[in-house]
Amino acid sequence: MRAALSLACALSVAGCSPQSPQPAIDAPNTAEIAAKAETQPVATLDDAADDPAIWRNAANPTKSLVIGTDKKAGIHVYNLAGKQISFTPSPRPNNVDLRDGIMLGGSQVVLVAASDRADLKNAKIALFRLDTAAGKLAPIAATPVGAGEAYGLCLWRRASDAALFAFVVMKDGRIDQLAFDLSGTKPTAKVVRSMKLATQSEGCVADDRTGILYVAEEDVGVWTFDADPSGPTAAKSFVKVDKKQLFDDAEGLALASRGKDGGYLVVSSQGDNAYSLYTLLEGRFAGRFRLNGGAIDGTQETDGIELLLGDFGPEYPTGLFVAQDGDNSPDAQNFKYGSWADVVKALKIGD
Repeated sequence: MRAALSLACALSVAGCSPQSPQPAIDAPNTAEIAAKAETQPVATLDDAADDPAIWRNAANPTKSLVIGTDKKAGIHVYNLAGKQISFTPSPRPNNVDLRDGIMLGGSQVVLVAASDRADLKNAKIALFRLDTAAGKLAPIAATPVGAGEAYGLCLWRRASDAALFAFVVMKDGRIDQLAFDLSGTKPTAKVVRSMKLATQSEGCVADDRTGILYVAEEDVGVWTFDADPSGPTAAKSFVKVDKKQLFDDAEGLALASRGKDGGYLVVSSQGDNAYSLYTLLEGRFAGRFRLNGGAIDGTQETDGIELLLGDFGPEYPTGLFVAQDGDNSPDAQNFKYGSWADVVKALKIGD
């Protein structure tokens, strides 16, 4: 992860400025989107902040919550102003995802899952229940996955029967799919199939509507899989790292899914501090943007991203975009918030 170099600069040289974004070769029109807010820095002054997830409060959108991992210490919960509401210690959580309205032990809960790298040889998923009123996480269980280092993680809820699955992306490119059993008070899960990419991979996201899983192979590009465990395990190339529209490392992935199969995949183009958009149906390039140019400093070397469409209040009327900032010097890393409405306007795309 490239942030280690710039953070070392922040720690060793007084007043050293953050690394400047590199312009994309063929994209002089990469849009500049001002961040609306930023979270308090994570507690660890190191390469620590990694991946966000978003819970939208449908009854009161301005009371929505953002969850962010400190992969050296635990998981933070923030409000839309970026203030930390709570912190839950957890050994080496990396990627995080959630689903609302999950039936667990007869009650509906917001289930939060994080890839657990505490044991680099044996992957686990750390599971939590989100208390949305208090903004706190309650640990539920640690679910074993199998041999390997748990790197990326995303959840998928099958539309036909609301069954819940997790995809755990191992650092070597293996992807294990787990099916959850939610009939008891504590979830259990078992591996139902495995897929494989050739080299280091991390970011993933699954579309609950279409049943498509997207996985980022960092130096190669983004691949798709059939998310259903009965489907084929072969990967299909979606977009490639070309050092024009998408730079390595291809890191976090997020969905702006709408309609039957429309919308966009957002990819963190970590190598030039930008975010590239592709149409979900065709994989057609739809534009690029950076979080930069406002009163709040922009993002560099982003790992995890998240995007959720919907009303989040006046600042985020059509959706909230959250990105990890790999160089928030002189402070520790944090997360920046952007408005999806600003992205849509700047790139002149459908919302």
